[in-house]
Amino acid sequence: MSDSETAHAGVRPEAPGSAPALPREALEIAAGYAFTGPALELGALVWDGRCLPDARIRIPLPVLNRHGLVAGATGTGKTRTLQLIAEQLSAQGVPVFLADVKGDVSGVAAPGLANDRIRSRAAEVHQRWTPTGFPARFYALGGLGRGVPLRATVTSFGPVLLAKVLQLNRTQEQSLGLIFHYADGKGLELVDLKDLRAVVAFLASDEGRAELKAVGGVSTATAGVILRSLTAFEAQGTGVFFGEPEFDSAEFLRTAEDGRGLVSVLELPAVQDRPELFSTFLMWLLADLFHDLPETGDADRPRLVFFFDEAHLLFDGASKAFLDAVTRTVRLIRSKGVGVFFVTQTPKDVPGDVLAQLGNRVQHALRAFTPDDQKALRATARTFPDSAYDLEELLTTLGTGEAVVTVLGEKGAPTPVAATRLRAPESLMAPLEPAELDRAVTSSPLYGRYARAVDRESAYEKLRAAEAREPQAGPRPRATESGTGTARPRPREESVVEQVVGSDLFRSLARSVGTRIGREITRSLFGTARRRR
Repeated sequence: MSDSETAHAGVRPEAPGSAPALPREALEIAAGYAFTGPALELGALVWDGRCLPDARIRIPLPVLNRHGLVAGATGTGKTRTLQLIAEQLSAQGVPVFLADVKGDVSGVAAPGLANDRIRSRAAEVHQRWTPTGFPARFYALGGLGRGVPLRATVTSFGPVLLAKVLQLNRTQEQSLGLIFHYADGKGLELVDLKDLRAVVAFLASDEGRAELKAVGGVSTATAGVILRSLTAFEAQGTGVFFGEPEFDSAEFLRTAEDGRGLVSVLELPAVQDRPELFSTFLMWLLADLFHDLPETGDADRPRLVFFFDEAHLLFDGASKAFLDAVTRTVRLIRSKGVGVFFVTQTPKDVPGDVLAQLGNRVQHALRAFTPDDQKALRATARTFPDSAYDLEELLTTLGTGEAVVTVLGEKGAPTPVAATRLRAPESLMAPLEPAELDRAVTSSPLYGRYARAVDRESAYEKLRAAEAREPQAGPRPRATESGTGTARPRPREESVVEQVVGSDLFRSLARSVGTRIGREITRSLFGTARRRR
């Protein structure tokens, strides 16, 4: 490498008579990150225990729609890495979506507070650290927690994702798909869970099974499992996630008045004990974006960067159909200008077909205390390109706020693996005070639109109204046993759902209801749907 090439890489060649020159390997690594276009600044190269502040480790802005992985053991600095990347994306006009599982990312909206550790890190990596807050909006699933409520209708959520949160097996998932297909075709709008319960109960009846005969049918046992799963799901207080007004994921694509990208933070502390729910809901948001966004081709910057925290929860116990849909969504959404970063502990948490599509990697330290840890460490090291480092050793000796990095260069080729001392975020590395967070939520222009749930007339309400309008022929005489005159035992009191779905009027309506609404529903890779506006 010539002196001019070395200087362009950000590392000055040693003058005659000075300390020994840097090893050639370190110079070559630094040269691999000397991009000419806009890029995010991650930090400085570390070689042989030394931080080289002028050897800048960066990610080109145009390749961020090629997806990425941020991984590492608990306490190694993953959250601050997300905050650092989100800040720089916002500063360059790119909107960001962050899931805040632990409640410690909300500080991105407030300027950081200087302390000795921040000053020391800024000096080590030659960072001009300036306390800065970034434009942020805060959301919460169904309004549980502090944030503008995010809701989805059952119809839009779709059968594949709903089967995941209900923990249904493959056969039950397929039956749920038939139920959605039937409801779509008959125009029975599934807005909330009581709509779905009513339709399932009907289709489990003798008359309902006849309705689905042409498409395979749903067994009584399977319908019972689905109904019990729905009941248990609602008992956890999760019914509030389904309903209206349904959130428009296009809100995540906004920029602030000053041109910076909005940072959308989904606050999850109130539901962190329901990981299957929030991880699947994140997938719905991503699928909804995929469903709505037009193709963009190669662009100079992503339209949105979506950070998928606790990614391993998405894949735990997932069916093959679900994993296939995740893989296809990740592969195809890049052409719509959306970059997805999966955040987890080790690369082995992500299926190989998905991992192969993650071109940008930031790997924090791993622990190797047990044989399983050591196996995971070796597997992680093998997922990186050939390196001048002993990666198995390096990955166990990284300090907090350090990571092994490799990204796609401006021409799409992987950069050399680089041990990196990361920059310090410039926003607050702590949660906002509750009162301040509440003010940010209620002052959002979206609060008035989404704060109050709307229970409009949908399948369940329409059927109740139809049953109530059924002509009454007066009181029915009590039936008697033939020839005895003895009154039969009074039947048990029917539930409202049973009264509705068991009525002749319901069956007539279900058979004859117009299909205009059903024709307007198109389902995407996950079976998610959004009606045409």
